[in-house]
Amino acid sequence: MADPELGCLAGDREKDPRPPPPVDEITTTTTTDDASSPSLPPPRGLLARLRHLEARMDHHLGIESDAIERKRAEDRQRVVPPREQLSMALLWASGCMNTSCFATGFLGRQFGLDLRQSLLVTILVSLLGGAVVGAAATFGAATGLRQMSVSRFSFGWWPSKLIAVLNCVQQLGWAAVSCITGGLALTAVSDGRVSLALGIVVLAVAAWLIALVGLHAILVYERYAWIVFFVIFVIILGETGRYADGATPATATGADLAGGVLSLIAVVYGSSASWATVASDYYVHYHADVSRVKVFLMTMFGIGVPTAIGMVAGCVVSSALNVRPDWDAAYQKGLGYVIQESLYPRGFAKFLLTLLVLSGINTNVIGIYSASLSFQQISRPFSLVPRLLWMILSLVCILGLALGGREQLNQYLQSFLSLLGYWCTSYIVILLEEHYIFRKGDFGNYDLDGWNTPARLPLGIGASVAFGLGVVAWCMGMSQTWFIGPLARLIGDSGGDVANEFTFVVTALSYLPARYIELKRYER
Repeated sequence: MADPELGCLAGDREKDPRPPPPVDEITTTTTTDDASSPSLPPPRGLLARLRHLEARMDHHLGIESDAIERKRAEDRQRVVPPREQLSMALLWASGCMNTSCFATGFLGRQFGLDLRQSLLVTILVSLLGGAVVGAAATFGAATGLRQMSVSRFSFGWWPSKLIAVLNCVQQLGWAAVSCITGGLALTAVSDGRVSLALGIVVLAVAAWLIALVGLHAILVYERYAWIVFFVIFVIILGETGRYADGATPATATGADLAGGVLSLIAVVYGSSASWATVASDYYVHYHADVSRVKVFLMTMFGIGVPTAIGMVAGCVVSSALNVRPDWDAAYQKGLGYVIQESLYPRGFAKFLLTLLVLSGINTNVIGIYSASLSFQQISRPFSLVPRLLWMILSLVCILGLALGGREQLNQYLQSFLSLLGYWCTSYIVILLEEHYIFRKGDFGNYDLDGWNTPARLPLGIGASVAFGLGVVAWCMGMSQTWFIGPLARLIGDSGGDVANEFTFVVTALSYLPARYIELKRYER
């Protein structure tokens, strides 16, 4: 029986003189020899021509034409040079040390915490979020599959499409937010000479060009980009650390303090753990025998430590606002202004702020690349559309969101995307329970050759039930400016965010029986 998703490709097939492969054997792979061989007739049909063009670009430029295909162990390099292994950590270091982490460091003061409490939460929870991503990353080299493809072995064929859609929205949405905030900072540092629109376009296009080439270019770029931003944050800490105010006590007490701590935990955890839905995308080139302990530890520290560095700098500067009224006045105008005010001399401060703004490019490179892979896994027809076109669509979406909503949409986007971040908890719980409980922690129990065949994958009933109950859980425990759930409302006057904790418990407890019944009834 033909797959209903392939019906729209009939026109292209009728024009192609070669017989079509069986449905279950359709892949997106085009070999370099086929793309460059003059003996083959030119391809016919729009999709065939586009894939032929992409394969030729892959041959000459290495733009990765078969990105979502499973990378088999025998096709991967067994011995990876040490400097390339460092990319397990340095990739994330470049993506995490940015203005967003610095801004998050100011939230502890807003929630009523003192400096010591803010530092403890940001450091420990950053490592916790990094550990979640590290656990997801171990699936990449072991399976040779991208993160959304790995999801099919727990969520099943159809439910995993919803996960891919959510991931597309999350990655492109945060990229748009990053472009808006980076554009605002560029406008501030140029004293208005660089318009917000121009700043957005510069950040988006620069990230897009790097992501376009593919995984190799991303790993090379991100392996070194973090150095600049590490130096910047060290300078910020060096110049502002003497004004850190560790003497002023927390302004929140009792239940309000508990609520503030919980809300800060939710924000910091979400900032780190949200990478879990793309982690495997960047490990498929490692050999299947690579130490999963190494992958876990390098990913955890590669995310947790750089994220904490940026947030600690934010915590220190925010505490100094208590004793530096001039810095506080600058902060009211915007984050870029307080950086300029707190660093000396002013020209040097402007230079550092300009470089710091460019950190958004590092984050966007990862988001744009992974979004294009997720688009290809929403349906089979989408997988046959070249990644190049999905990259173009991703850029158009980012520019549309960022330019169209640069005056008002930023706050709405951040609230909406914070809401989406809760689903990462349900995602990782389902992924890990499937692996360690139902598949005994053994990748030999996965039918990896069937990753793209619906009949060889779980139905996803158990995952759908657990994920749906997880949605109910985080709605009850969330604490946002526009909505406070009934559980969160019980903690302090302003509420305390317990969405991730409650979602973890509900998802973990519901997936076990639901998946067990699914296996008993359908044996898949």
